[in-house]
Amino acid sequence: MSVRSSKGRCAGPMKRRTFLEIGGSSMLGLGMCDLLRQQALAKAIGDSTEDTSVIFVWLPGGPPHMETYDMKPGAPAEYRGELDPIRTNVPGLDVCEMLPQHAKIADKFTLIRSIHHEFADHGGGHKRLMTGRIPATPVGTINDAPAVSSIVKKMLEKNGSEMPVCVSEVDSSRANIDTFAMGPAYLGPSSTPFMVAGDPSNPDFKVQNIGVKASMETRLDDRIAMLKGIDKFRRDVDKSGSMEAMDSFNRQAIDMLTSEKVRNAFDLSKEPKEIRDRYGWNAYGQRAILGRRLVESGVRFVTMVWEHPFPGKPTPKTAAYNWDSHAVNAHLFKDCDWRLPPYDQAVSALIEDLYQRGLNRRVLLVVTGEFGRTPKISVQRGTQTGVMQPGRDHWPKAMSVLVSGGGMRTGQVIGATNPKGEYPVERRLTPNDLWATVYRHLGIDHEFVLHDLQGRPVPILPFGKPIRELLPTSA
Repeated sequence: MSVRSSKGRCAGPMKRRTFLEIGGSSMLGLGMCDLLRQQALAKAIGDSTEDTSVIFVWLPGGPPHMETYDMKPGAPAEYRGELDPIRTNVPGLDVCEMLPQHAKIADKFTLIRSIHHEFADHGGGHKRLMTGRIPATPVGTINDAPAVSSIVKKMLEKNGSEMPVCVSEVDSSRANIDTFAMGPAYLGPSSTPFMVAGDPSNPDFKVQNIGVKASMETRLDDRIAMLKGIDKFRRDVDKSGSMEAMDSFNRQAIDMLTSEKVRNAFDLSKEPKEIRDRYGWNAYGQRAILGRRLVESGVRFVTMVWEHPFPGKPTPKTAAYNWDSHAVNAHLFKDCDWRLPPYDQAVSALIEDLYQRGLNRRVLLVVTGEFGRTPKISVQRGTQTGVMQPGRDHWPKAMSVLVSGGGMRTGQVIGATNPKGEYPVERRLTPNDLWATVYRHLGIDHEFVLHDLQGRPVPILPFGKPIRELLPTSA
């Protein structure tokens, strides 16, 4: 089932400056009756809407499932590749040898090896994963249905909350909301996440419009005065109150600018050096710390986009900027040598930290890309190296997803692919089953009906159900 927006409608990117300068009234806001119904439904499925959060790690380009979480040592050489599996602290759960820190804490996560879909293009794959819907077109990243983060914001946003509901952490050049199909579609720009662009491991990193120094107080006063002036103008012009949504949006902007809680949450300098060392001084590790700080402070959904581990440094000729390990882009195994150690360190540190801080019940961690990679290795001449090298192409028919925390059952593998890693042969699942599980954790009924711009009823998910093997035994 696909849902099209009105012809030509595109919310487009929501810049940080725009966050302060404009509001976004939506025709789809939840009324009091809708809110009460949603709360009743959440209670009926046994979940609390209080304080649960999600950290969503997005690996654009598509990580190779057979070099990470679904090794096939018995497959022919042109399938299995050069890397070997290693045992973990859970018997029968093996991971790639490049993930030794994972191996020590496998009892704290679950691997899902049987999620699949049909969209092999990056654009189609992004839309399929980010929205939980079958996209209207197989290419492009402008959504015709809202991203999950936009739905979460629409359903969970509360008046008077200082912290944003949803935050997305991206590289400096990736702050366009459409880059990774995170657009709100018919929910409108007020449902987009707050974008945090840049590399948190950079000594000069700062979150725009949040960290205001003493020397900037005059500019802050000017900005608040400007916003208050706009509010007064709107109230004078629109006595009917139809612009109330814009007023609310501007008030949230002011709250964020002046809130000590918000500034502290985004301030990585408050983290002890040993913690930052443990996560790793790279974009993956420091984004992970920031994500953990944000959910501790009340953010409900944090998206962390992990592409280049070291955005300020050149990409090795044998590696790709992100996880798109075609042979023309990268030498698959040398790319793994460069990329997987910081990935291993960041993921394992985040999982351990969530457990050590007692956040493992209320915070759910999900790690995935838009698809896996072709089981059979291809060999082509590298664009950067000029020599023949191995790689893997796009493969949505099989992919691996890591899940941890959220009170879910861990230390297990769900599903299986065939001996060559080509397609699921046990417990076939779709991205919608994953999102149904995520929505359940957040206390959102995934069958709840919104309405698009034409007033047509649209369920949050058109199909899918929570993954039973993950749910707590008391569920």
